[in-house]
Amino acid sequence: MKLLEGKVAVITGAARGIGKSIAIRFAQEGCNIAFTDLAIDDNANATAKEIEILGVKVKGYASNAANYEETHNVVAEIVKDFGQVDILVNNAGITRDGLMMRMNEQQWDLVMNVNLKSAFNFIHALTPVMMKQKSGSIINMSSVVGVHGNAGQANYSASKAGMISLAKSIARELGSRGIRANAIAPGFIATEMTHQLSEEVRAEWEKQIPLRRAGTPEDVANAALFLASGLSSYITGQVIQIDGGMNT
Repeated sequence: MKLLEGKVAVITGAARGIGKSIAIRFAQEGCNIAFTDLAIDDNANATAKEIEILGVKVKGYASNAANYEETHNVVAEIVKDFGQVDILVNNAGITRDGLMMRMNEQQWDLVMNVNLKSAFNFIHALTPVMMKQKSGSIINMSSVVGVHGNAGQANYSASKAGMISLAKSIARELGSRGIRANAIAPGFIATEMTHQLSEEVRAEWEKQIPLRRAGTPEDVANAALFLASGLSSYITGQVIQIDGGMNT
């Protein structure tokens, strides 16, 4: 039997990148997928088709995860369409990098809203659903910079540190109801964003990684599968760093 047979996962920001890889990995294990993005564009439709081929139910929803009202409305729509939600992956995220002395309020607020408030919005909307089911797995996508910080990324680092503390708090608050919450902290992962860096910069990053390579979205997706499935049924409030040993 597949690890997530008959389960339903909600994954935010899953039209591309790590979110897409998680959605596909879950679908390979029999999970039905509801994913959100700002718009259901060509990328989102292509993702839906890739998932549909795997024989599970899939639907994309246009929603601004940082908007409280929109999130509650889209969750109600998802529950109506799928009947249940067993897994939530808070993956929506952006960067607006800059040194603190040059960072403006808009850059700070935007990153905090998209990266951290979005997780609050979805957890808040789905808590009653999971409590009624007496089960659920919540996975917050953090980052290694949320663990140790990074110059020029005060807003991003703070938002990702918040994702860790949020998961730990929810684990304590909802554990008695059978709901688990954990965080994943990826390191240097080969995505569209990192491919925009020069070859020299990527090589310099890889020198700092004990395994001497960038991670892949599939590396992160496999960790998410573990946390979403019964294989991790006694694990909650934890942070798994997928960083090739960079933050040891």
